[in-house]
Amino acid sequence: MVISRTPFRISFFGGGTDYPDWYKQHPGATLATTIDKYCYLTVGYLPPFFDCNYRIVYSKREMVKKISEIEHPAVRETLRFMGIKKGISVQHVGDLPARTGIGSSSSFTVGLLHGLYAVTGRMVSKKQLALEAIDIEQNWMKENVGSQDQVITAFGGFNKIEFKGAKNVEVTPVTLDNKTLKAFQGHLLLYFTGFSRLASEIAGEQIRNIPAKKKELKEMYAMVGRAMDILNKPGDGFDAFGRLLHESWQIKRTLSSKITNSRIDEIYLAARRAGAIGGKVLGAGGGGFMLFFVRPERQAAFKKKMKGLLRVPFKFDDLGSQIVYYRPDNNF
Repeated sequence: MVISRTPFRISFFGGGTDYPDWYKQHPGATLATTIDKYCYLTVGYLPPFFDCNYRIVYSKREMVKKISEIEHPAVRETLRFMGIKKGISVQHVGDLPARTGIGSSSSFTVGLLHGLYAVTGRMVSKKQLALEAIDIEQNWMKENVGSQDQVITAFGGFNKIEFKGAKNVEVTPVTLDNKTLKAFQGHLLLYFTGFSRLASEIAGEQIRNIPAKKKELKEMYAMVGRAMDILNKPGDGFDAFGRLLHESWQIKRTLSSKITNSRIDEIYLAARRAGAIGGKVLGAGGGGFMLFFVRPERQAAFKKKMKGLLRVPFKFDDLGSQIVYYRPDNNF
């Protein structure tokens, strides 16, 4: 039996340029970080005491005899991908709810893949985990998903991720000293809107719109480089980063009619009036978590004005997907 722990993520810039439909023809890049909120998966061979071959426990419980009978798409297709013949048990626990824009689906796939490799006595690199998770989600599950979440949750840390073709992925850590990194993190506030959404449906429309949104996506790509420059030389503190977030959100919300709605617009406007320099909806949009960039000295007043929403404190994570517990095959 093994337990994998895989972090969730916050993406700052470049979202949309990590879809294969874009980066197979144009350069893509994102700037993102993992955070100290995790997806935990307990994975092991199923003992012979059950009247089933596969037991999967998440928000529901599945006990089935064939892989084809498994309803959970990531579990079903990852088991198919791995080709494991023995019975398997999978149990999931997450620190944050699914379908909320923090990369939970990819954290699950990466963590499950990692756990299954460990159960079978194999060690894999972070890059292999990322690329295989991308393959499973995009080609086996047929989901409308990008490629940044699998990479950032497998690698962990605060990184610039570049996409240069189907399998050419480059991960460059953002190298800030501890004082600067702490000061930067101190500007970030994470809030839950109170409602979730199906990212694949939203992303599907955004992918279909790619041919008509080349100008906007090129601007989104360029913002990754601009953000890196700001972090390297934060002349006026980090205000320029917050302003760039606001600029990015104004572009992102035009990429699909499903990215925002009246409630999200209402929350964002209230946040700006309360002192946020910038912000965004995380992930594909439509609901879930929102990130706001607020000067530390304004945060007390900001929190009072936004008290109707649930705030989730967090710190950056730099470890990526890990096997946190390992017990060798129990001979079942």
